[in-house]
Amino acid sequence: MSRVKRHIRYEPMPVKTLLNPVKAPSMPFEWSINPYRGCQHGCAFCYARATHSFLGVEADDTFQNRIFLKQNAPEALRQQLDKMSRSRKGLKGIGRIAIGTATDPYQQAEASEKLTRRCLEVLAEYSVPVSITTRSPLVLRDMDLLRELPGVSVNMSIGTLRSDVWRDFEPTTPSPDKRLETVKRLRDEGIDVNVFIAPILPYLSDNADDLHGLIEAIAECRPRSVMSSFLRLSTQEVKVWFFRTLHSKYPHLTEAYAGLYRGTAYAPDDYRAPVKHTIRRLLVQYGLLDAEMYRSSADREPANAANATSATGEQPVQQLYLF
Repeated sequence: MSRVKRHIRYEPMPVKTLLNPVKAPSMPFEWSINPYRGCQHGCAFCYARATHSFLGVEADDTFQNRIFLKQNAPEALRQQLDKMSRSRKGLKGIGRIAIGTATDPYQQAEASEKLTRRCLEVLAEYSVPVSITTRSPLVLRDMDLLRELPGVSVNMSIGTLRSDVWRDFEPTTPSPDKRLETVKRLRDEGIDVNVFIAPILPYLSDNADDLHGLIEAIAECRPRSVMSSFLRLSTQEVKVWFFRTLHSKYPHLTEAYAGLYRGTAYAPDDYRAPVKHTIRRLLVQYGLLDAEMYRSSADREPANAANATSATGEQPVQQLYLF
């Protein structure tokens, strides 16, 4: 099945700072970095789609066709780290930095722009612990830097093995098989790697047999841990775009989804509970560490997550971390 060719527009976006502080104590990092605004992967469920509206840009397919490049990101990062290194706490007070909390740091533009790689070079120089969340095998290109970074970890998102669901909702992402191969390669190279089963799409990727096949495949790659997360439609822009895709590809499910997500960003507990039970049973069966068991009760359930935006127009990291 061929992919639709798109005209991608790239625009420079100078930034004064790159590190965004994370205040939520439930998050396993203190700062976040996103070298790009917009994402070529174009996932229909992407929670960050709404961030384009903060720039006065439509949150429709413009999100994946108009990519803002923070071209001075490495320089801005160096300035921030240099200033922090001279503070009372020094570099030890920085804590952990997460890359890719809003858009994929290894989306297609990274192959030529190398903004993520250049940021990693700076972080390696300052020896700051880093976690990276991606859907792309391109992370393997930077294996030399991953080996240098202290306490580095990579989080690979793999929501399903179903080729139809993958193609319909993640139109230009690398295949699930490629992502699994990347998990195995990272693990073989001694890099801590986790898998996010996310997002789980109701009635599409939540079938017990499908979950069994996915978790069995994940187990063969021996990740450090596995975390699962359900579809979250956190803003009106995200919900409208997702339902447009759903109606186009799976019109028979539109009414069922409307029932689950009417007036809320999250599917109800009575839907999620049995699926969670199935996942936890399978993780135990295959000897995989369930990362959710280590999350605090405040972070485990999404009911109190804020919908506010920061002064920079970024959604709170509390809402960005899982996918």
